[in-house]
Amino acid sequence: MQVLTEQEFEIIDAGEKHLPMAKQVVKMIEEASKVPGTGIAIRTEEYISEKIRQGKAVIAVHKIDNDMAGFCYIETWENKKYVANSGLVVAEKYRKFGLASKIKERAFELSRKKYPNSKIFGLTTSLAVMKINTALGYVPVTFSEITQDDEFWHGCETCNYYDILVRTKRDKCLCTGMLFDPKAKNK
Repeated sequence: MQVLTEQEFEIIDAGEKHLPMAKQVVKMIEEASKVPGTGIAIRTEEYISEKIRQGKAVIAVHKIDNDMAGFCYIETWENKKYVANSGLVVAEKYRKFGLASKIKERAFELSRKKYPNSKIFGLTTSLAVMKINTALGYVPVTFSEITQDDEFWHGCETCNYYDILVRTKRDKCLCTGMLFDPKAKNK
């Protein structure tokens, strides 16, 4: 695996200047959702744009080509008790360089900065994301240990595996739940 350098990519908190890239983010998420075994919920351009406006997104831009290379956003649940790092995508031509790890690390740092006492969770079908999460201090958990906010689970409806979640009454899916608890980390 090639190692990325700071000279190649800018990995930053997304801002107003990145709003024109929201459409491309949505397209990348839609393409990722078509890959067998991938559980990712589709989001609208308005939803992604709002995350950017709220300062709740991280973007990777290739400095030379000015291409949008990757993206991740954060969302809060249950009055900020829980934070989710979601929608992690990397453009196909920039995969296998470790970029997803760097984006996820930046999203994790942003989450910890904005919500230092919140538990951070994610759902994933990706072994690579599980490894990234583990390196950040997440542990696998049952779905009962993450947010029970119906609005969060409503967001899963656009995932290919939503029927499994419904059949098991939100107890199981192809996704693995992972949780970072800042209180457990400090022990």
